[in-house]
Amino acid sequence: MDPELEAFIPFLPKTDLTDPVTARKNFAERAAARPAPDTADMEIEIEDRTVPADPDVAVRIYRPRQAQGAIVWLHGGGMVFGDLDTEHPWAVRIADGSGAVVISVDYRRAPEHRFPAALDDAYAVLTWTAEHAAELGLDPERIAVGGHSAGAGLAAAVALRARDEQGPPIRFQLLNEPGLDDRQETWSQRHFTDTPWHDRDKITTAWRHYLGSAPATPYAAPARAADLSGLPPAYIATAEFDPVRDEGIGYALRLLQAGVSVELHQWPGAFHGSQAILSAEVSQRQIAGLAAALRRALTA
Repeated sequence: MDPELEAFIPFLPKTDLTDPVTARKNFAERAAARPAPDTADMEIEIEDRTVPADPDVAVRIYRPRQAQGAIVWLHGGGMVFGDLDTEHPWAVRIADGSGAVVISVDYRRAPEHRFPAALDDAYAVLTWTAEHAAELGLDPERIAVGGHSAGAGLAAAVALRARDEQGPPIRFQLLNEPGLDDRQETWSQRHFTDTPWHDRDKITTAWRHYLGSAPATPYAAPARAADLSGLPPAYIATAEFDPVRDEGIGYALRLLQAGVSVELHQWPGAFHGSQAILSAEVSQRQIAGLAAALRRALTA
């Protein structure tokens, strides 16, 4: 493991997903206690909006100066925790580093709102973004989807649904450490049972909250999709010591075999979510890599 990251492991908080309400509260309190990113030198306008849907969806829009493209951004948290405030530091950094408008989505969370609630919310925001591109000052041909962890899996599902329903064109998918497969049968899922922050048991619990007793479909677990052709180009990042590592790598390979352009970056020495340790050099490179990939995709 990267020594800068390993030094933080004893201090990492524990997350118990068996109690979703407490997990959300604790996560929000920890996020609020962290220093907020200094936006004084960033030319970014931040606006809270409500997207009309059934039900309406709250979004927070980060608009860098002279931005043309946009990304519908979906936070992580196992579909159980995370919100606009906890995602704020990441949304700011992605907007600042990429020059893209970031539309952060406050999708409904499990287990109170199981699949497909989060997907419906995310897809509604994608559709709204495309329909209101002129009002938002965007090129409707330069809209991406992306996210972290469960949010990255949700972004992949949005791309599948948009393809299948001939929905808004998606320029790019930015998938950071995506959770894509409820079956948990890969080598990394079977062997990384006690990794920092994210382990096999937590993932099992998160999928149970999200799916309930319903069987998983490709829109819930995109790794189950039989046909990946016709999807947008992707940047997929995985971490070495992460249970979901191999499903991300496997999805990248299957996209390539379906004729989809993919940039795959496997980060050595990292674990799931370790880029939150901002002082580590590898974390800085990870965040810069995400932003740079999005900038390339939306300006090409």
